[in-house]
Amino acid sequence: MGGLTEANLKMLAGSRSFERGRGYLDAVFGVEVGDGWVTASVHGTERYEVELTTDGPGGLSGECDCPYGLEGNFCKHLVALGLTVLARPESLPRQRKAARDRAQDLDGWLSALSKDELLALLREQIGEDRQLRRRLELRAASARGDLAAVRARIRDLLDIGPFAQYGYVEYTDARAYADQARQAVSAIGALTGSGRAADAITLVREAMRLLAEAVESVDDSDGWLGQIGADLADAHLDACRAAHPDPGELARWLAGHALGDIDGGLTDIDPLDYEDVLDEEGMAVLRKLAVEAWQGNRRGWAEKYLMERLAKADCDVDALIAVHAADLSPNGHTHLVIARELDTARRPDEALRWAERGVREAQDLAAVDTALVDYLCDRYQADRLADAVALRRNHFRARRTLFAYQQLRAAAGAADCWPSEREGALALLRADARRRQQGWYGGPVLVDALLDDKDVDAAWQAAADTDAHDQQWLTLADQARVARPADALGVYQTLAEPLTKRTGNAVYEQLVSLLLSIRDCHRRLGSIEEFTGYVTALRTVQKRKRNLMRLMDEHDL
Repeated sequence: MGGLTEANLKMLAGSRSFERGRGYLDAVFGVEVGDGWVTASVHGTERYEVELTTDGPGGLSGECDCPYGLEGNFCKHLVALGLTVLARPESLPRQRKAARDRAQDLDGWLSALSKDELLALLREQIGEDRQLRRRLELRAASARGDLAAVRARIRDLLDIGPFAQYGYVEYTDARAYADQARQAVSAIGALTGSGRAADAITLVREAMRLLAEAVESVDDSDGWLGQIGADLADAHLDACRAAHPDPGELARWLAGHALGDIDGGLTDIDPLDYEDVLDEEGMAVLRKLAVEAWQGNRRGWAEKYLMERLAKADCDVDALIAVHAADLSPNGHTHLVIARELDTARRPDEALRWAERGVREAQDLAAVDTALVDYLCDRYQADRLADAVALRRNHFRARRTLFAYQQLRAAAGAADCWPSEREGALALLRADARRRQQGWYGGPVLVDALLDDKDVDAAWQAAADTDAHDQQWLTLADQARVARPADALGVYQTLAEPLTKRTGNAVYEQLVSLLLSIRDCHRRLGSIEEFTGYVTALRTVQKRKRNLMRLMDEHDL
């Protein structure tokens, strides 16, 4: 069990789950060591069954039926089991050898039994294990070619009745139902493996329909039925490859599945996975059906997706563009998708025209896809800098945000015309600030823009003239502290005052940070005694806040 180490447990679980697992060492019961595995029960909110695989092909791994473990995570219960085993190093070799000996003894005993004795033992086990009985019944029906019996058993396996209360399978019973339903997939796979692939195709399609009906009445929060749906899709493809059904019939079924959403998307089948089975005949039928469906509903998601897949498979860029062009989004995103497809096809001039058309046809430049604007500006950087500046300017005018301002500054800087562009952009932001003071809605972008330009004096004046928020004042004070310590001091004290009336560690950290800035301002002003009096008074009033006092002590305040 060389893979079982504290380091590996911590790596798989993460620091948080590893530390939490330490607290569950007393909750581990019934440890059983096998040849390459360890199992136990761990008592948490409920009793959970855990298993560590120590010598698997991927190294150390584990499974737990707690909610976190069912999501595929290496949970605290697995950590607790691993640490428990590591705490008993002297007993591990003995227990592992004992497990090997038991397995060899069992195999030897079974090998020595007669056929009648083995049958008696198997019948006894079948009587006690309902799941085993069902699996063997399915195998028997498959072996004798009894398709009706196999179909009946599959219908039983996918019936929610035994697990449902009031017609619904709750979360606590969903896994048990999924375990039963999974046997249907195994039965279908067995049919394909035994030379009955054509029958398997019939049954897997019926199973898909039954599972889709069942999922509406099951709490599948953990995705068990989704995985079974994926397994059914794989079983269908395997059966088709083995049976070689009629290409036209298969194409019609695949088109109906892709376009009709016959199972709610539970079995995600890509028709192009069947290209080797469909051959040219089937692919021609599939294309014809896809085109007819798309022409009848050019905005349908399923129709568009199937047409896109077929066009990409055929490397037909024009067909792909036609699909996208039939449903252009008003914000220019679809134009960008088309442009990128044309770039991939090495048709850059057409790509540029589509991108420009997207901006030109945008219903609202403020809502245009910013990635489209970025795409065009990148294209303009080579020899059309003035066009890049014009586009950034128009975008900023429609969408006056700090980010749009920064993009305009970058484009204008590259074109060596930022001073004039800056003057116009700031004029717009000042007008916004005046409207905001008059009750109009608008973000205080002016202060942010000036701060981003490192124009502290102008930013300070703008903050004083407009409704600047606390974070802007804090940023201003931080940037102006060296040159204007008295002004910065006033800001810090104003921001600190409301925090003294609040509680909580996050509040205390903010307050201490402000106090450190206040102290720095007093040092620059040569008035440290004033700060000492300020802090002494603050401590007197706030002395009951022990965490605040501790933080202040840590920072020598």
